[in-house]
Amino acid sequence: MAPSRITSELGRRTGVVALLTALVVSVAPAAAQSPTARQHAGCGPHEELRQALRTLTDRDRITGAAVLITDTAKDAPCRTRTATAGTADLGTGRPMDAGDRLRAGSVTKTFTATVVLQLAAEHRIALDAPVDRYLPGLIRHNGYDGRRITVRQLLRHTSGLPDYLDAPEWEHPELLRYRHFEPRDLVARALDLPRPPTPWHYATTNYLLAGLIIREVTGHAPETEITRRVIRPLGLRDTYWPEDDTHIHGPHSRSYFTAEGGRLVDGTAWNTTFGGVGGALVSTPADLTRFSTALLGGRLLPADQLADMRRTVAADPDRLWPGARYGLGLISSPLRCGGLWWGHAGTVPGGHRAFTAVGPDGRGVAVALNKVPDSLLAEQDFLDLIQTAFCEERPAQATDPTEGQHQ
Repeated sequence: MAPSRITSELGRRTGVVALLTALVVSVAPAAAQSPTARQHAGCGPHEELRQALRTLTDRDRITGAAVLITDTAKDAPCRTRTATAGTADLGTGRPMDAGDRLRAGSVTKTFTATVVLQLAAEHRIALDAPVDRYLPGLIRHNGYDGRRITVRQLLRHTSGLPDYLDAPEWEHPELLRYRHFEPRDLVARALDLPRPPTPWHYATTNYLLAGLIIREVTGHAPETEITRRVIRPLGLRDTYWPEDDTHIHGPHSRSYFTAEGGRLVDGTAWNTTFGGVGGALVSTPADLTRFSTALLGGRLLPADQLADMRRTVAADPDRLWPGARYGLGLISSPLRCGGLWWGHAGTVPGGHRAFTAVGPDGRGVAVALNKVPDSLLAEQDFLDLIQTAFCEERPAQATDPTEGQHQ
């Protein structure tokens, strides 16, 4: 079971913990260049960051962890640096590499929300229109009614819909790892579940519906639209949709999960159609950084839609953590050195976790793990790693409660 106070992107029943994390504002367009291309000798990690990584691999038994940090400030001594600990492949002993591909999980949701907001800017989707306008009759079961749920509520997880991944069959997701899933079937399964107990409830169901709306409005598969509008224009050459292919192509870390009896199992091969446009992308820390900095630097959305994306509501601390807020496909969370980070992260049941975020001064942080933390202590150590990556070498400041836009 996932520890309380930490969200489970695949439902608490799966024991697959998901942290959804942040992207940021006012990032210079130069940050959209490939971050790995600018690293040079002398830009290695500092001791606090090294120790945070070693804590994850040595104490928490995370198989491998990698961090990519980018700084856009003109006076930054290093524009890019990486740090790693642990092993990318237990079979060969190859060390973790920050350039490897991995499954991005719920970071995919930010890509999907971006395209919905692009279509809103084109007046093809109205955020405050009912879902039933685009998907008539699809949500009309068990007390759920698409005439009373808006597109904005889908993107913000305030729709009141349950997560299909909370269904009993997902208690052991490894039993379903090679199955193909269709979005409409997964939505139908969600509608059989009880209503969530809180107004804000993280549910991948919301984003499968957003994908179906993209298809209805454009006439194209949502994956095709996201590729055409986001992945290809930004030159994200290591980011792709695996569809039914269970393998990851190109250099990648293996991923691992703990099965019953405490056995460590290779979970790299997985059919991620269960996540669809809510969690199926394969990417790299560099590509995710390029995406997040481009988005928050205003390259993908007009100012009004980007402001909409950053209008947040309080998230349930039992699903995320105290202080976290959720916008339209974005999370904001306070930093110990002052300000907020904005972004997203994701976890898949095979063991990969991806994280991409940008801080208030333009520093970007991307993290890759190839085993999911399985204790509350390990989750806290993961959050501490993020804080260290953003705040190392910076004096602590009071966080401005007015920073960012809350609704």
